[in-house]
Amino acid sequence: MNDIIMTTGEADNKQRQKAGESYSGNKTDIAGQEQKKTMLSHAPDAHNATNKDDPEKMKPRMPEGDIAHPLAAWFENVKRDLPWRRTKDAYRIWVSEIMLQQTTISAVIGYYERFLTALPTLKDLAACPDDRLLKLWEGLGYYSRVRNMKKAAIQLVEQGLDNLPADHKALLDMPGVGAYTAGAIGSLAFGLRYPAVDGNVLRVMTRLTASYADNLKPAVKSYYEKEMKSLLDGCPDVDSGVFNEAIMELGETVCLPHGEVLCEECPLKHLCLTKAQGLQSELPVRVIKTKRRIEKKTIFLWEHEGRFAVRKRPETGLLSGLYEFPNTEGHLTEEAAVDFVEKMGGSVIAAERLKAGKHLFSHIEWQMIGYRVHVSKRPTGEDLCWATREEIFGKYAVPGAFDTYRKLIPDDKQRIGSGTD
Repeated sequence: MNDIIMTTGEADNKQRQKAGESYSGNKTDIAGQEQKKTMLSHAPDAHNATNKDDPEKMKPRMPEGDIAHPLAAWFENVKRDLPWRRTKDAYRIWVSEIMLQQTTISAVIGYYERFLTALPTLKDLAACPDDRLLKLWEGLGYYSRVRNMKKAAIQLVEQGLDNLPADHKALLDMPGVGAYTAGAIGSLAFGLRYPAVDGNVLRVMTRLTASYADNLKPAVKSYYEKEMKSLLDGCPDVDSGVFNEAIMELGETVCLPHGEVLCEECPLKHLCLTKAQGLQSELPVRVIKTKRRIEKKTIFLWEHEGRFAVRKRPETGLLSGLYEFPNTEGHLTEEAAVDFVEKMGGSVIAAERLKAGKHLFSHIEWQMIGYRVHVSKRPTGEDLCWATREEIFGKYAVPGAFDTYRKLIPDDKQRIGSGTD
């Protein structure tokens, strides 16, 4: 069976914060349940050209009633015990927020603890060599996140700071930090009254307002950020960090995607316009994503005297600066794979076809086949490093795209041509 590993797009992209259009959603008449149901059942969607461009007809209406207090009270009773919730340290909260972008909580916990053991302070991060930093991040994907963290750490240390600034604008000025991350760090570490609107929060707000707008549009996010900022400013007795965590928790555990909603557990069910009309399976509107480009690759495990070839990828582009196994475009036959090695000056003792693998990026799909090749003479190449199995797993940062083949690196007893029983 092919290994399939999903890597989704980078979260909190600053470009998505720069909305050049005014937001429009669905305006709901709540004069009566039947009238409201009729209007919502025929609410404009992405294919309704009649109302799509009329902001007044599509602008969502926030539900009337107290949102912040019941949400905060619910959260205090159900919140999960997570390591980043046990601290007010801005650096540690920042690390967790960057790691949690498009990554599950269960996957992040181990990385979070390992990262902070190795780099417990902002100054440690600023001084960390790139290869070691990428190795600490290995498996989380989208390495530009941690590169931006180091850039930000260097800038802050050069400014004479030993932690993140307690200022919203200064947080936004940090590389890799957008409105969501600045809102989360500021509210959780310093009590700043700014919302943190991520995908979970957008889903909650879309359902509360029964909006048919595309919440992937920057203008939609901008609209809800303004509404939530007003909501926070109107409830000064509710801790902003608690509020932000609570609404994110609601989206992660109750107001789930794809219609799998646990409405009876929701503290806001009495206010929710989507629940009132039974539109959970319709909202948020799902936008069809562009198909990924298919790229076929042949991956090589070249082995010589207990060492395996790896090379560093270019410093720009996809998976920049990380290590990979030698590979080439297309799917080679075994004969062509042997010929490829020999044309690079290698002498082949034996070759073995490996299982197929697949890796999904946000815009590309790699469809891979592989060969394990035992050589008596190494292929030439200035960019090749010959590393032991232990070094590949413990020293070199090899991205998850190559996990199918890294896991197949044999130990001493499994090597081709080995005389060991």
